Amino acid sequence: MLPIQVPVEEFTTPDPVTADASTMVDDLRLLMERHGIRHLPIVQDGAVVGIVSDRDMRLFAGLSAAEKFQVQASDIMAENPLSVTASTPLDEVAFLMSERKVGSVIVKDEEGALLGIFTATDALNALIEIIREGRASASQE
Repeated sequence: MLPIQVPVEEFTTPDPVTADASTMVDDLRLLMERHGIRHLPIVQDGAVVGIVSDRDMRLFAGLSAAEKFQVQASDIMAENPLSVTASTPLDEVAFLMSERKVGSVIVKDEEGALLGIFTATDALNALIEIIREGRASASQE
């Protein structure tokens, strides 16, 4: 059975795809489609400065080609995304996501470098594993 204080790192998607703050909106869309992701950390000088979600991208889908050419990641990203350290307990991270109504959290190592991203999908996978392990333990007793 999983320990009570499971660190978020255990369910974090490591080494996420990222984009630069100057990446154009069409390039962001292509990057997200190519990798099948819905949350894209935006980095500048090695630090996460924002995040773009598929919801953000939908807001700009109706722009003309000329307008899209003028929109960069820095124009549409949510600045200062919620971030936690890898050792933060999973339940605390899930509570923060719920409380702030966000679909992802940036996970950093103890030095503050990007380690990964924890999404609502990762949270569901964690829930599935915890429930299945709980059932397995109960059936062995």
